[in-house]
Amino acid sequence: MSSHSILKIAPANISLQNQFVKELGISKILAQILINRKITTLAGAQKFLKPSIADLFSPQLFSDMPKAVSLVNKARENKEKVLVFGDYDVDGITSTVLLKDALLRAGLTVLHHIPHRINEGYGLNQEIVGFAKENQVKLVVTGDCGIVNHEEVQALRAANIDVIVTDHHEPQDAHLPAASAIINPKVKHSGYPFRELAGVGVAYKFAQAVAGEQLTEELDLVALGTIADSVPLTGENRIIAKEGLLRLPQTKRCGLRAIIENAGIVNKKFNSTYVSFIIAPRLNAPGRMDYAEVSLKLLMSRDIREAQHLAKELDRFNRERQKIESKIIEEAEELINQQMNFKENKVIVIAKEDWHQGVLGIVASKLADRFYRPAIVISINEDLCKGSARSIENFHLFDALTECKGLLDSFGGHAHAAGLLITKDNIDEFRKSINKLAADRLNLADLLPSKEIDAQLLLGDLNIPLVKELDSLEPFGMANPEPLFYTPMLKLKGPVQLLNRGTLKFWATDGLTTLEVIAFGMSGLRESLLQAETFDLVHTPKIDNWRQEESLILEAKDIFFK
Repeated sequence: MSSHSILKIAPANISLQNQFVKELGISKILAQILINRKITTLAGAQKFLKPSIADLFSPQLFSDMPKAVSLVNKARENKEKVLVFGDYDVDGITSTVLLKDALLRAGLTVLHHIPHRINEGYGLNQEIVGFAKENQVKLVVTGDCGIVNHEEVQALRAANIDVIVTDHHEPQDAHLPAASAIINPKVKHSGYPFRELAGVGVAYKFAQAVAGEQLTEELDLVALGTIADSVPLTGENRIIAKEGLLRLPQTKRCGLRAIIENAGIVNKKFNSTYVSFIIAPRLNAPGRMDYAEVSLKLLMSRDIREAQHLAKELDRFNRERQKIESKIIEEAEELINQQMNFKENKVIVIAKEDWHQGVLGIVASKLADRFYRPAIVISINEDLCKGSARSIENFHLFDALTECKGLLDSFGGHAHAAGLLITKDNIDEFRKSINKLAADRLNLADLLPSKEIDAQLLLGDLNIPLVKELDSLEPFGMANPEPLFYTPMLKLKGPVQLLNRGTLKFWATDGLTTLEVIAFGMSGLRESLLQAETFDLVHTPKIDNWRQEESLILEAKDIFFK
């Protein structure tokens, strides 16, 4: 067997499988997938398969929520101005929209600000303190940020301005900012039972508490930010995502309708892929290329013509982002080929003058996926150089940066993603230091991507009713990936078609059952397929609706040759 992936086939739990089959009336395959997702009780399985709005927790469980609502009521009674401060990614933008809408509905005068990614950076800043004072703001509400902004919150409080922090990021230490109220499920003693809400999920809870209503009509927006932020789609996030995806095709928001029309996905059954790869990149693009205000204005638009114009602007920004991103990836790979010795260096650290800072994170992520090793991409400037980093499963990025902090001006992030600032003179030494750490912590097996396989199946185990049953697992995303199966000892039957974009299409048989296979981006394996006596297939079964006729097709995720 030869491949660049290590397969991890989940062990079958026959006893629990049989219990789920008997009590829930589901197949053994679906039962095992639930077990693989760490669902081990009947109640847990029932809630996972049939997520319900009724199972959402009350926003009042946040220990600081009564205080936060009281501050909003006080601002309304005193006719005071409120400032909503958000972030430039989809989670931050949708949080800002929700917060502003909720406060406007409550009868307040509301200003907003989303920082410029390059000029201002992430989170509250001292300039916004001055802005709040000048505009006689008496209450600041943050969305998707604020939990680490100790100095800025303190400055606002010193100016007699109340601050409500709504955020979902981890506090950097036990010391919290001196906010008037903190709504964050990751804060110790928050009182909230679900830690994994996205920033927009936290904003939604705040909006519910202010309105005193469930606000189910806002779930399209909440689902959008939740899926885009790649939080685990379990617990409340699963309910939010599933309910929101049902509402997105019929959204009442002009801006979302305009994006959907512009992207050509009208009248489609929405899934998380549409959000992650079609809608979210468009909303993210202005914040990457210039200023996220365009995306905010689109989502708040009440005029369809204005929304259609803004959707076209987003499309333009996205095309520009793709063009710049492709150019940087090409240049980055050229530098890797010139500079990297993969035997000696396990971490990619590359730098070049004036790479666009807005796409560094995407580039680092794609390089980490492509080469399966940590990747740090740095844009060299005259002053401080900005870098973005992405990691792999067994290398804790934030810990590694902490050990290299003497060479960095600042950094932040977590195990798999981080940002940093560094002087040009320190880049070479930083490359050596972080690779020295990686040499001690990563072995060759760590640098091979792995695939979590739900079950080893025969082709005869697969059919259309099973695929339809597996639809109950949607929406797929972080902590709930699409089911992945392994079928060994297959033979090619017939020719191998080469389709557009490097796609292969062929028939595979085990001697008893023959099924069609589609392999996106695997054109390089065509000759190997034609020459192999047998091959093993990692796949996800799908229903092909070509010409309105349903047929079973296997979407190849990996092919192993003997």
